[in-house]
Amino acid sequence: MRYTKKLENWFLKSPARLGSSKKSPWYLVMWLTGVDYFSSVAYQAGIALLAAGILAPVATGILVLVTLFCCVPVYFEVSRRSFAGLGSIAMLENLLSGWWGKLFVLILLGFAGTDFVITMTLSAADAARHATENPYLHPFLGHAHMRITIFLLILLAVIFINGFHEAIILAALVAVPYLALNIAVVIRALIHIIHHPEMLANWRIALFAHNSLRHIITSAILIFPGLALGLSGFETGVSVMPLISCTDKKAAAIPEGRIRNTRKLLVTAALIMSFLLLGSSFVTTLLIPEADYREGGIASGRAMAYLAHQLLGNIFGSVYDISTIAILWFAGASAMAGLLNLIPRYLPRFGMAPEWTQHSRPLILVLLIINLAVTFVFKANVDKQAGAYATGVLALILSATIAAALVLWQEFKAGKTLGKFGLSVFYSLAVIVFGYTLTVNIGERPDGIIIAAIFIILLILVSILSRYRRATELRVGGCVFMDGESEMLWNEMQKQAVNLVPINNLSLPKINAKAAAIEKVYNVEGPVAFLKTNLLDNRSDFLEELKVKVSKKSGHYLIEIFQANVVANTVAYLATKLQPRAVFLGLTRRNLMNQSLRFFFSGIGETGLLVYEILVRYWQDKPAGNRPMLFLMSD
Repeated sequence: MRYTKKLENWFLKSPARLGSSKKSPWYLVMWLTGVDYFSSVAYQAGIALLAAGILAPVATGILVLVTLFCCVPVYFEVSRRSFAGLGSIAMLENLLSGWWGKLFVLILLGFAGTDFVITMTLSAADAARHATENPYLHPFLGHAHMRITIFLLILLAVIFINGFHEAIILAALVAVPYLALNIAVVIRALIHIIHHPEMLANWRIALFAHNSLRHIITSAILIFPGLALGLSGFETGVSVMPLISCTDKKAAAIPEGRIRNTRKLLVTAALIMSFLLLGSSFVTTLLIPEADYREGGIASGRAMAYLAHQLLGNIFGSVYDISTIAILWFAGASAMAGLLNLIPRYLPRFGMAPEWTQHSRPLILVLLIINLAVTFVFKANVDKQAGAYATGVLALILSATIAAALVLWQEFKAGKTLGKFGLSVFYSLAVIVFGYTLTVNIGERPDGIIIAAIFIILLILVSILSRYRRATELRVGGCVFMDGESEMLWNEMQKQAVNLVPINNLSLPKINAKAAAIEKVYNVEGPVAFLKTNLLDNRSDFLEELKVKVSKKSGHYLIEIFQANVVANTVAYLATKLQPRAVFLGLTRRNLMNQSLRFFFSGIGETGLLVYEILVRYWQDKPAGNRPMLFLMSD
């Protein structure tokens, strides 16, 4: 039993998460988001070739323009309004309240889950492919692609269970050599093209053989959605904001220095990625024969690795493969850390996840099971997972763009500068661009939206079930007194052990009538405290901090609660804090099913029975003490 308890305590103890509270310069933190962003170079050039053929460099140029002139400005706005690292989902949560807002957040979390989970499974699968197709490793690994993918995913989970330390330094050690190796391959490929000018001439002839410049650009724009994987990494870029050091004063309402440094991170990462995308797409298009980059070819899914071996030899190519495997694996680590920060941040606060999801270790095991299931479904195939990955990435970028457009429109209507209106219009146009891109991507690769829909449906079902199971928790984050008199009278009530009576109206006739009805049936000892609960307009939140006002009239204590989101749980919470002699609860005699639905969605219902159930559940884990008597009275 003792060892079982120790194991349980260890299991529920959260290890240090990726990225400690220690702050670092933006150019170091950049590598933490860069391992996700830059790792897509490993497969992006091959995807561009499959999608566009000889048009790949032009289509990649469109991708770079969208990156620099749409994504970067959008996430500039996100960084200013979500500088705590909450990202675009938090912006939309603040814009949309109530149950519809919660539902929208859950849908976005489903897309985010798709993005991060597929990042882990796709990256592990691509790392395994680079390992099995390396000429030195292939004789030993053979075709163990699936087994290596599973091993990498399990290794990732094991490392996170033990705790992931010094993530920023490790990210730099992985990403910097990878970038250097890619730059070396691009430069070597360009030298080869310069020495063989006929390659460039042949490409230009093929490009313009039957097409005008306008037709080429139009075709590239239509092909662009197939290259959307190159847009990954922006959401991660703002999520790491709390790790960025700056000279802002702690009391500053808006940390301008951190915002500026985050924008430097976003621009620098986007420029590096743009160079790599353009360079890799250009050289692979000119140097790799079509038969080799098609599915099943020796360059399929590993175009840059193919050039590394062909142009710089197998030793250099093997070093490139090892570096690629490392950054792909660490991209999975970045995605795992993203989920470990994202899920506990939202779902428990909504009451839509079991309490154990706030602990890293059990959540890691759940994510591992999901990763393994996705890997088996897709058979560790990188190309088949690309659609799901792009769907998740584009959905998050689209949500960020919508959030930016809505926030700027609200600020313009609030009387701020005309520039807010212009930016709102610009981001509204960007919404059309990303909406079109997402729609085309879903149409061409519906497996992405299918996987995302499965995540969303499961998330909503689990959330509803969890909210139902947790509905009888106390659900109060604390309380504050509205004035000194309230606190003094509260302490006075605790000493006297009052009788607590929930009521809808604190007018003198009502409380006198209620007191007379109670005294007629019950032998009441001690003073009576009448409790009225005022509910918030938005009752979809799970936890709230109550505001308490206490007064005294005609010998009775009057307690008025503000900012509550549910009546029964508020009454039960106050009963545990006030420690009354007795609680007199009313019954309505209305349909219990309807009352249960009213309790779940609007915070009201059969209060008497629910208070009883909540207190009984609360007392289960508490030692027996001075518990109040509960009386149920029919209205």
